[in-house]
Formats: sequence, structure tokens, C-alpha cells
Amino acid sequence: MTTTAPPGLSRTGSEVVTAARLLAADAVEAAQSGHPGAAISLAPVATLLYGKHIRHDPQDPDWAGRDRFILSCGHASMLLYAQLHLTGYELSLDDLKNFRRLGSKPPGHPEYGITPGVDATTGPLGQGFAMGVGMAMAFAHQRALYDPEANAGESPFDRRVWVLASDGDLEEGISYEAGSIAGRHQLNNLTVLYDRNRIQIDGSTDLAWSEDVVSRFEAQGWRVSTVPRAVDGDIDINRLDSVLSEDPDHRPHLVVLDSEIAWPSPTARGTAGSHGAPLGAEEVAGLRRELGVDSAPFEVPGDVLDATRQAVTVGAELHHQWDDQMAQWTAQQPERAADYRRAVERDIPDQLGADLPRWEPGAMVSTRDASRDTIQVLAKHLPELVGGSADLADPNRTAITSADSFLPEDGGRAGRNIHWGVREFAMAAAVNGMVLAGGTRVYAGTFLTFSDYERAALRLAALMKLPSIFVWSHDSIALGQDGPTHQPIEHLASLRAMPGFTSIRPADANETAAAWTVALEQDGPTGLVLCRQPLKTLDIEPDGIIDGVRRGAYIVSSDNDPDVVLIGTGSELELAVDAATALRGNGVAVRVVSMPSRDLFDQQDQEYRASVLPPRLRARVVVEAATTFGWGDIIGDAGVAVGIDHFGESGPASDVQRACGMTPERVVAAAEQTLAQSRK
Repeated sequence: MTTTAPPGLSRTGSEVVTAARLLAADAVEAAQSGHPGAAISLAPVATLLYGKHIRHDPQDPDWAGRDRFILSCGHASMLLYAQLHLTGYELSLDDLKNFRRLGSKPPGHPEYGITPGVDATTGPLGQGFAMGVGMAMAFAHQRALYDPEANAGESPFDRRVWVLASDGDLEEGISYEAGSIAGRHQLNNLTVLYDRNRIQIDGSTDLAWSEDVVSRFEAQGWRVSTVPRAVDGDIDINRLDSVLSEDPDHRPHLVVLDSEIAWPSPTARGTAGSHGAPLGAEEVAGLRRELGVDSAPFEVPGDVLDATRQAVTVGAELHHQWDDQMAQWTAQQPERAADYRRAVERDIPDQLGADLPRWEPGAMVSTRDASRDTIQVLAKHLPELVGGSADLADPNRTAITSADSFLPEDGGRAGRNIHWGVREFAMAAAVNGMVLAGGTRVYAGTFLTFSDYERAALRLAALMKLPSIFVWSHDSIALGQDGPTHQPIEHLASLRAMPGFTSIRPADANETAAAWTVALEQDGPTGLVLCRQPLKTLDIEPDGIIDGVRRGAYIVSSDNDPDVVLIGTGSELELAVDAATALRGNGVAVRVVSMPSRDLFDQQDQEYRASVLPPRLRARVVVEAATTFGWGDIIGDAGVAVGIDHFGESGPASDVQRACGMTPERVVAAAEQTLAQSRK
């Protein structure tokens, strides 16, 4: 479904492109900060996309039936903001005049949830590319899940993803990972326009890069088209229009644009200086002369707006047509429609909680195994749930056993098990893209130590407040003989330092089921931190566990007027329980607290926090098989943190745990130490 003749290519086409170029130059100049070069040279490309090829509705930026556009080279944000203003989104000239100012609607890089019409937060190069791959995967999966019978182009689930990427995006390693994923999955609903201007901050890309990008993408299974510059030096927009109008084949499409950065600026064109700094008043004046106009800054002719604002009418009509399609599909497929509506609204079926697995006290179960069993129940109630691992489905226990693999062959796009390969960074970023697409719940697994490879994507998930779920097994030195390369030490502290990210480290099987429930409730990203070794299922009232996990910490057991509180996270809660038994045998009154989530506990009001950790109770011990960094505010001036402030060892798990001091005896000694310190 496409629009009518593009406003950007109508009789005022050149004036529209001129207006877009000058808005970019003027906004960067007014801010005295920004990246004008690509925003100026690519104005014809963005005008063509928003005028003809992208299905969108400026009056409803969140329309589910729209295509998605990701400016992976987010530094060129004014390229996107100019189009949003010209085509009628809620982004005024006054907003553009405040570009990059504190609290402005158009910030320096595109931010999801801040500017209407921005489909993803971008700027860290390469991630927009990978999120586009994830979006395309989500749309392909939803098409196969909800409307597999419809002919191509006749389903309300036929949506395209458009990405604009730069040399820098394709230099980033994540683009290799994501490009390979897209090619393997034959994502023919994905088009990436690559601005090959051969300039970056250091100068020519030849300084750092000499590969054949076309051959690279062809080897990964992409269709590749090249659009050269026209005779006058500008992008050959007619050729580009022709390429984008061709029917897709079975492959993702890379369109290589040979451009000149900052064209047609008189002296800045083709220079590294135009990439990331204002052109200067004299150069902007020269740009106006080159374009044959003598307009004031931010002045947009009325006939240009008349042309570009046709997008409002066209978008409304496309939206209306899609609504009719969706209504017809809903009438034909009421059960599927109910599932899709619930998935989009992220509702959780009432029966889910009652069906979650429960384990009897004393049962020996690793939390990764408990997670596996919980996933099977979630999958039964949530058909929109899909997941996978970075080639670790068995160690992570992430497979949905009742479902097939997500693959392009033989109707496999409805499969729910994604094989990401050893590509942790692209996996995490693509998961964010799948979540951004809406209507899909996604989780992705690897070992906790490899969360380092995912970190930049975790940060964007937190920044965008996306409910992405990351499953990390092998959470401590107890994985044993794989050694210190695989044994996480500093990772929990690092994750807790990230604003808006919730990590949950359950202590036993029942806490794991509760942790999954809480993760599904979150409005931001969650990491589930799971162990490999079997743990004793603790004798804790099941109905209190879920509320305790929601609050991040809760009392497991407590003597009257306790002398000391032992706080355990994850597998180390068992150590705290064993140490409490020994201390009570010595006449010490003990409170034991499970703290599966520092992040959630920190969000609680002071009354609840004080009810779990009374301020008067200064004798405190925290037990966690990880660095002690970050626990100072919990243990206070008299407390002790029992942890591991060095890398691990290679050996059988029990030997490594003893060597690193993760024993009940060390916890008892720490309790005696904090009791002595608190009495001083």
C-alpha cells in the first residue's frame, strides 16, 4: 500500500528539498551545535521517503499499521526533524528553533518518546541498524502468527521497516552481526539506505576502511542496489525512486547512496568539518546562494507547506484503509484478534498466576531450570512470547519446548524460538527493535558475564523504557571449571548502576517464577540473573514471595528483637539461612532477608524499607558471590559485605566457592564482626 504522487517530487519538489536543507542548516546554526552535513545532503532522500515510500500518518505517530523509520545515523537528527515538521507532525518551527536546547522537543539525537514520529532512540552507531532488523523480524513473525493465509500486500500485518545508515554505522561490529541475521532470515520487509559519503570525523573513510561493502552484504544474503550521484553532483533521486519502487524479492534490501556530505554548500561540501559542527553564518549564506533563495532563517514558503502537508491527508486515508482491513480481519479471526489486542496492550491473563509452577521446600532445583519450567507456562498463556539465546539455548534453558524455531523456511516465521547465533550485541539490540514494533514480548539469553557484550543495547533499552527481558544464567563462581573468564564478578554492580534497568536475582525456584511474573509487569527492561547449580527450595510462604520480589526485598525469617540481619541475594540466600541457624544456636537473634532486586527495593517508600531493614539494626551482613562494590548504603557504617573482590578460579564449583570464601562459616564470622562493630 503506497501513497499517491510524492509531495516531495511534485512541481514544488526542489523547493521542498531546499526548505528541508535550510531547516537543517538553520537549526544547527541557531543551536551552535549539531551535525549539518548529512542532514543537508540527504534532504532529497528523506523527502522522497516521507513523501512517497513510507506509510505513515502525521496525525497519529503511534498508528500500529504504519511503516517504521529508523535514522541509525542519529547524529543527523535534523534530517528527520525537518521531515516531521514539513509533513505535519506535532513539531513546530519554534520547536526547531530550540533544537538541542534543554527540554526541547527535538533533542540532539532522536529519542523515542520525546519527539512525535521518532520510532527509536539512535545515535550510538550501528544500534539503529540492528533495531531495524529486530523490527522486521517482529513484523514477519506477527504476519505469520496472526494472518498467514493472506496474499502478500493484502494483510494489515504487512508493514515495512526503513533504516538510514551511515559509513560509521556499517563500520560498527554490530552491523556485521545484524546484517548476517537479516540475511539468514530473508527479511524482505527491511530496506536499509546506506549513505556512502566516505567522510567521518577523522577525515576520509579510507583512513580506516577499505572493504567492499556491496560484496559483504551480498555474501550475507542481501539484495544490493547502488544509486550514483547525478550529473550535477546531487543524489540521483529519480534513480532512487525507481529502485525503491521495485517489487521486493525474498531478501533484505541494501540501497547504497553515493553522496557528497553537505552538498551543495559552497566550501563545506565533502569535508570532515561539515560532519559535526555548524557551518557558520557565511557558509549558510553561501548555501542559500547555491540554492537560489534569499530567505530568512527558518522561513518556509507557504506553497512548500501546502505540498508537504498533503502527507496529512494521504496518511489519514492510508490509516482509514488499514482500519478497514483490520476490521475485516478481526471479524474473520476473532480469537486471533483478541490475542493480538491483548498482546499490544500487554495484558496478562488472569489464569497465568495460578498456573505458574510451584516447588516444595527442600527440592533441589537450579534457578535456570526453574526459569525453563516457568517459560513453558508463560508460553502457553502468552502466544506473543518469543525468545532465544546467543547459541546457548540449552545452558540458558530458554527454549519453548512446545514451539518451533523462527526461520524463513516452510512457514517457520511463526516459530517462537529464535536462534541468534553467537551475536550477543546484535541480539540485544534486535530484541529492543522487536519490542519497539509492539505486540511482541521478547526475551534473550546468554551467560551473565557476556552481558558486557550487550551493555550498550541494555542502556538504550533503559533509556527508551522498553520492557525487554534479558535472561542471564551462570551467574557466579559456582559455574566452576569454566574459570574466571566465565565467572561474573563486577557485572551485578554494573547493571545496578544503570538508571531504569531492573535486575532480579532469585534465590530459589519459587522466587524464579515470581521474578518472571514481575519482569512481565515492568515498564522498562529487566535482567533475570540465574544460577547453574542446584539450590534448596526454601521454606517460604509462596503467597508472600511474589509481593516480596515485587518490592525487591522481604523478610524470610526473623526472631523477636533481632541482633543482626543477614541479607542474601540469589543463591547466597541459602548461605544466609544456614549461617542464621548456626548463629541462633549460639544465642544470637537473627533476621534473614532475601533481596532479589536492589533496583526494586530502592524504589520502595521509606516505611517499607525501614520495616525490612530497621535503621536501629546496624549489625548487617550482605552475602553475594560478586563484588562488594555498591553495598555501602545497605550495610551502613557497622555492616559487613561478604563478597568476592577479585576474579574467580577454575576448578569444581564447591572448591571454587570455598576458595573464594562463599561459606556459612564466613557469614557467621562476618555477623560476629558486625555485632562487635555495632556495639562500639
